[in-house]
Formats: sequence, C-alpha cells, structure tokens
Amino acid sequence: MTRTGPQKIPGAVLDLFFGNGQYSGSDMEVNCVAVHTTEGSTLVDYNGGAVAPTVTGVPDFARQRLVWHQHFDVDESARALVHASGQPATNTANCFQIELVGTCDPAMHTKWAKSGVQHVFWPEPPDWAVRDLAWLARWLHDQHGVPLTARPEWLPYPASYGASRVRMSQAEWSRFTGWCGHQHVPQNDHGDPGNLPIARVLAAAGAATAAPTTNVQEDDMPLTDDEIRKVAAAVADATWNWQVPIPRLNPDGNGYHFEDGRQGAYWPLVWGNIWSAQAERRDTALQAAVASLAGLLAGQHDGLTAEQVQEAVETAIQNKLVHVQVDIAGAPATPTAPKGV
Repeated sequence: MTRTGPQKIPGAVLDLFFGNGQYSGSDMEVNCVAVHTTEGSTLVDYNGGAVAPTVTGVPDFARQRLVWHQHFDVDESARALVHASGQPATNTANCFQIELVGTCDPAMHTKWAKSGVQHVFWPEPPDWAVRDLAWLARWLHDQHGVPLTARPEWLPYPASYGASRVRMSQAEWSRFTGWCGHQHVPQNDHGDPGNLPIARVLAAAGAATAAPTTNVQEDDMPLTDDEIRKVAAAVADATWNWQVPIPRLNPDGNGYHFEDGRQGAYWPLVWGNIWSAQAERRDTALQAAVASLAGLLAGQHDGLTAEQVQEAVETAIQNKLVHVQVDIAGAPATPTAPKGV
C-alpha cells in the first residue's frame, strides 16, 4: 500500500521517531483517530518505540501550546493499542493514535494539584490545549480525510474503564471512522482519555484552518519588486485620478465655481484647508469691522453703548437681514440687500 498525502506533521519534533527502526509499522490509510492520555506529566520513550502512539502532545505551559512529537508516519501503524492474538486488527486498522501528556483521572488530578505538579487535566483542558488539538484534527481532515466526527459518548474515568457501554464491538470498530478514545476500542480495557470535551475540540477544528499555527512561527512573506510596483501604481491611480469636481475662481474674482474633471483625490482636502483658512480670516475681519462700527455709532448716539450696537449688528448678520460693507479704516458704507450664500 502506498502512503498518500504528507506523512510528517508540520512543525512536529522527530526526536523520538521510531518509523525507520525496529518498531516501524505497516502501511495503511488513516481514517480514524484514537486518543490516549499518558497518565504522567512528562514525555516518555515508550520502551524504545515498542508501545508508541503516532504522536504525543506535550504541554508547553510557558508558551501555552502543545508540542507535537511524532513517532511514526501518519499512514504507518502505531503500537499503543492492545491487539489480542487471533483477533481483528486494532493498531493496523487505519488508526492514527494520539497520546496527550497529562491525566484523565480525577484522583490523580487532585493529587498532582496538591503537590504542585503542573499538568493538564484533560476533561477540563485549557483553551490553548483545545486549540492545538483542534488544529491537528483539522490538518488530518484536510490532508488525510479523517472526518471531524466522534463517538457520541465519552465516559469520565473510572466509569470508562473495562467493558463499559461505550466500548465498541469488533464489527463497529471495523466500520468506524472519525474520533474515538482508548475507552471505545475493542480488545482494550483502558478508560482514557475520560470525558475529554471532544465536541468542543471538533467544533474548534471545524472553524479553523489547516495553517500550522501550533509549532511553526512563520514570517510574513516579503513582496517582490514587481508586486511593490503594482501596489504603488494602484495607489497612485486611486489617489491622483479620482473623478471629483474641480474648483475654479470666478472670472470676476468673486467666489468659486466647479467644473467636472479628473483630479487628485487629495485636492478636496487641500481646498478644504484653503476654504477653512479663508473663512477664519473673514470671520476675524468681520468681527473687527463690527467692533469698529459699533464704536462709531455709539459715539453719535447718547445712551447707546458699543456693546449694544455690536450685538444688534451681529444678530442682523446671523439672520441675513442686512449685508454690511465696512471700510476697516472706519467709514461705514450704505447698507445693501443681502446676497445669497
């Protein structure tokens, strides 16, 4: 049988790879996964590979990630399941096997917690552990077609031990695809990984991508010179050639009008700044003119203060009732009808 698809998990550590030695396995095409827990807090050598799974997930608490140590190729049988003599296959039944360092035993979890042993209690894994297990599930789905489905019931340990109601028959096992636990595999009596929240894992896997985010830190790909030129040209076209109205000074020098045409998108910003500055200067000049007019009128009428005149003029201007032209030198002009704005 020819192994198809990638055989090494992206970013996996191969320090304990047994697939090219005494315990190398048989070729197969994986279509299911069996999950184990080591019931220990560290990585072990599996007796030189004699009882090794396909991969081991080792928690890196400092970096909050799982480090995958790969022991056999993906489409190569592992050795962590019991296979009774004369019985149907278990390890070689297209089964990818995962050992998760930690425990599913509540009693062990309590003991380790009291002793200060840092560990993962797999019935209640941290979010980062779920994330990285889900990443592997998605990768196996995308690269090898392993379904993102699972046995419906995962019993808590120790109820999961032995001949429980969730243990598959040989016929069920021969037809099975997807995810199961050691507790589900026939010919075996172990109850790991207990009530691992598999629905949570597979839900996360369904929403993930198969990019190797767990063990590999990838740098951003630099743009080529040609790509940089294309981006620059696109930005220039969008910035300098946007179709917008063009402001033109009226022939008589009084105000502006607009003409259609292509011009840089920055021009509205430039003209906006110009108009804003002109308006500010006009406001300042108008305030000075009103103050000057108020002083002149107040001096010609007894009992009338400059403040009263200024208030009346400003109110009239705001209400567009009168347009006053004032010589800043101090000579008031004749009021005229208001102009449009």
